[in-house]
Amino acid sequence: MSSLTRTPVLELAEALRGRDVSATELLDACLDEVDRLNPDLNAVIWRDDEAARAAASEADERLAGGDDAPFLGVPMPIKDLTEMHGWPLSYGSRGRTDAPWEGPSEPCVDALAKAGFVLACKTNTPEFGHITVTENLRFGPTRNPWDPGRTPGGSSGGAASATAAGMFPAAHANDGGGSIRIPASCCGLVGLKPSRGRVPRLSQSWLGAVVEGAVTRTVADAAAILDVLSGPDRLSWYNAPAPDRPFREEVGTDGGRVRIGLMDSAPGGMPTDPACTEAARRTAQALEELGHSVEPVEYPTISDELVEPFNLMVAASLGEHLDEVDWNEVEPHIAYQHGAANHISSFEYVYGAKQLERMCRRMVEPWGRDFDVLLTPTMAITPPPVGAVLEASHAKPDAPADPVIAMVAFCAFVNVTGLPGISLPVHWTDDGVPVGAQLVGGPWEEATILRLAGAVEQALPWADREPALAQA
Repeated sequence: MSSLTRTPVLELAEALRGRDVSATELLDACLDEVDRLNPDLNAVIWRDDEAARAAASEADERLAGGDDAPFLGVPMPIKDLTEMHGWPLSYGSRGRTDAPWEGPSEPCVDALAKAGFVLACKTNTPEFGHITVTENLRFGPTRNPWDPGRTPGGSSGGAASATAAGMFPAAHANDGGGSIRIPASCCGLVGLKPSRGRVPRLSQSWLGAVVEGAVTRTVADAAAILDVLSGPDRLSWYNAPAPDRPFREEVGTDGGRVRIGLMDSAPGGMPTDPACTEAARRTAQALEELGHSVEPVEYPTISDELVEPFNLMVAASLGEHLDEVDWNEVEPHIAYQHGAANHISSFEYVYGAKQLERMCRRMVEPWGRDFDVLLTPTMAITPPPVGAVLEASHAKPDAPADPVIAMVAFCAFVNVTGLPGISLPVHWTDDGVPVGAQLVGGPWEEATILRLAGAVEQALPWADREPALAQA
């Protein structure tokens, strides 16, 4: 049954509607894989099998009655940074209790449930999602199925590890500085980061830089899940413009010739691992062969001008949890940020927010003028060893660790600008570690990057690859 859990969600949804498999059977297959693989990977940190099986049984009844919810009966875990009513919510922190969350669920959780997903388990995350690896002192580190000595990335590393290993066919994730795309690159998955305002949230986090989504095996799955997650939401402060048609319909469609700017190494002389450069170049070659224009460009994906106000915003975001956390129990790097945030005046915060917003106007100008889509490696390094980043973050909590900077070098600006981006698993190192390439679209241009991503998937297929650990 393990191959069933590695089947794309669109195929599983069709099999469930055709009664080729039941929701109960599919959930049991997923839970069996959690039992088998999670002791080695530590991707899942909470589960309620009884409630999940009850939800799967209800899905079977609805399927038998002809219910047409698009993903009825497909299991899906939720990341442990996201509120779900009645489930515990730890944020990966020792400072949170195990008490069930009594507030409302995030809209993305409600949307997944409405689409028919059987919500089962919570996946691991770094404390408050503030570093690029999934390691914390409450639950321990999550490991990469392709190489358990390496990180699966973060902050959605639990989601990515569980999906890549085959515990689940896809997993909920979110992204504030690369937290969908980085784990997707580390774990050989597709990671789509939607535009600011595309997916409703109860409140904007990190000035709207944080967005909800999923890690998946295929581009079509990413597009179809975005269709069920996306707005508009009449209660939200911000809403992205409605798409011309469902995102799923963009995959496999020819949108015509696109001008692609290729940036295959990090700016400012930052070292870029050759495997990461190769991932971007392979993607560029495939797109050029498909008839698109590819030209080298220089673009400030990371700079001191960007990093300083962004770090201020991230530290200040701990105020979102003002009365929910015992701050004496948090990890050293979070304790430092919490202390620093308490010394940030409202004037400084407002000024930093203004800096970011005005900077973004300049940063977005090249789209539609110099190129239509920017192509980069997803990260500047391959996945670091487990434990290295958390240790470095605790040893020197007053500044981001070097690996963190290298992992967000191509990603964080996409969150700050609110642009859509997608990481694709187009390359593997000689020792079998996945390496992603990223496509970044113009404002609200998910359709453009999904069309290109679908074409890349056909040119550089990855579906037949899976970790040796999952095959054991």
